[in-house]
Amino acid sequence: MYEYFEGIVTVITPSYIVVDVNGVGYKVYSPTPFAYQKGDKAKIFIEQVVRDTGITLYGFQSEDDKGLFLKLLSVSGIGPKSALAIMAAEDANSLAEAIEQGEVKYLTRFPGVGKKTASQIVLDLKGKLRDYVARLDRQDEEQGNIPPALNDALLALIALGYTQKEVDRITPKIEEVNADTADQYIKKGLALLLKK
Repeated sequence: MYEYFEGIVTVITPSYIVVDVNGVGYKVYSPTPFAYQKGDKAKIFIEQVVRDTGITLYGFQSEDDKGLFLKLLSVSGIGPKSALAIMAAEDANSLAEAIEQGEVKYLTRFPGVGKKTASQIVLDLKGKLRDYVARLDRQDEEQGNIPPALNDALLALIALGYTQKEVDRITPKIEEVNADTADQYIKKGLALLLKK
């Protein structure tokens, strides 16, 4: 039903955040609640899960992370809470690579994942995460080739609510500034984004 929410983060707890979208506070369970700052505007990719016990919202920082959550949910024996716990306990890249490499023992480290479930994860998802790993590697490489101040500025623009696509589109023009501080890059980025 929901694709994403764009709003202000008003509450942060160890398991969920509350996002105020036009005066309505949505409780959203997240694998990385402390990646958000209280009072920040954020775009959160949402998956709504309906069970007999109620409707729960799960939120992610990127479409790729939401995709990984859905892939984990497709595995027999993995429910939303287990999928979230697995994603919270490990960075997504390492998790995806462990599945691709068939590292059953590694996967049993996660809460609620025994040998049988770990084997099922590998069986169901091996070969299905290559694109995901490739995208993460490409993002790491791109970030590795740019100055830290520019990288901070790009992350700040996303935190301000601009989409990855919008920021990617103006990145070459921001790079031309050749500034010393993130603030200078941000000013240039905002000028370009507000021009559109």
